[in-house]
Amino acid sequence: MAGDKTTSEDVRSSRVIRVVFLALLLDLLGFTLILPLLPSILDHYSQTGDGVYQSLQSVVDWFRGVVGVPMETKYNSVLFGGLIGSLYSLLQFLSSPITGALSDDYGRKPLLLLTTVGLMASYILWAFSHSFTIFLLSRVVGGICKGNVSLCTAIVADLPCPKARNKGMAMIGVAFSLGFTLGPLMGAYFALRLKDAEVFYQGPALLAVLFSLADLLFIFFMLPETLQKGASESSGIQHSGDLLFPVALFKFTALTRTQNPPSEQKMLHLKALGLVYFTYLFLFSGLEFTLSFLTHQRFQFSSMQQGKMFFFIGITMAVIQGGYARRIKPGHQIQTVSVAIISLIPAFLLIGIAWNLTLLYSGLFLYSFAAAIVVPCLSTQVSGHGSASQKGTVMGILRSLGALARALGPTVASSVYWLAGAELCFIISSTFFIVPLILLSRLRRQKEE
Repeated sequence: MAGDKTTSEDVRSSRVIRVVFLALLLDLLGFTLILPLLPSILDHYSQTGDGVYQSLQSVVDWFRGVVGVPMETKYNSVLFGGLIGSLYSLLQFLSSPITGALSDDYGRKPLLLLTTVGLMASYILWAFSHSFTIFLLSRVVGGICKGNVSLCTAIVADLPCPKARNKGMAMIGVAFSLGFTLGPLMGAYFALRLKDAEVFYQGPALLAVLFSLADLLFIFFMLPETLQKGASESSGIQHSGDLLFPVALFKFTALTRTQNPPSEQKMLHLKALGLVYFTYLFLFSGLEFTLSFLTHQRFQFSSMQQGKMFFFIGITMAVIQGGYARRIKPGHQIQTVSVAIISLIPAFLLIGIAWNLTLLYSGLFLYSFAAAIVVPCLSTQVSGHGSASQKGTVMGILRSLGALARALGPTVASSVYWLAGAELCFIISSTFFIVPLILLSRLRRQKEE
């Protein structure tokens, strides 16, 4: 009987993982269509003399003057895109923990359907954004409603078996890698293909609407509700400050408001994991952002060459996540994360000093290995904390900390890059990866004690 129950749970877990993978892939394909078009979209609005665009351009110009960025269209596009990306991440920082906590009360599936409808609305706004104000509004709506990732991680966290959770988190990573590899290529293709559209980005925007519609129908018909019946308890959503203020988020304070809060030891582990996650993504996202500066400045990479570089990164990550990360045994994640973060030190040193493409791509391979391992493994570790009715809150807070790191990291790193130079920026930043390594070693000692 016990064997039959285990087999039944394994079959159900495998089905949930497949559905989550496909739902998230559809979501990410729609989300990433815009990425290669952003510079052209900004150029489009700069030529129309839009007032809101000009106001934001003055902020970019001020930042450029402060840190000494050269006056060049390429750098302006990267900085302006980074500003919009930071706004998107800040909105994610605010919305992710609330979305996760609501899913603890009302279920994963209803919230996933609601956020998908919100994303569809943002893509419709983008398709008909005849002014920069409407375009910016579409990004704001998208940022608030982009709860699919934290909700999908909460669904995987609901799975009863640690091995299934590890596999599920790795498959979420594969969906990310494929989405960020294929989506931009499709966006660029449809922007060129559909020349009869009213504006060049309307084709990709309407495709994003179709992807989100397909995702909505797929979730509605195929995704089972993973939050156990009767597991819901008061999630502490009424204490909204615990889900909005950075200090409370780093302390995972919202969990202590629930009826059955985790033990003090579990809370210490959770806080340590959250801090590792934040420091890693703060450093990683900053260097990831400045990579476009370095390759354009040092190797004169065109947009096509940049695209090929990110295609290499995405495919490498997908292979590592699908072939290796999902097979990491429960209990070995922290050790594997430590190895991956250690590999980032030579990775960014090689990228920083690279004087030829062989060195650059050697560094990018190590970079891809770490990127494929760290987030899925840390997510798996965090998913083991909290009761069934707290998983949404836990994963939402983790996602929020990551969004805050991605909002701050690029600004800090790009400032260091232009003030100190590319080599010094990458060398200094790579040494700071010692910080999450120290935090991980302390976490291992705590577990041994």
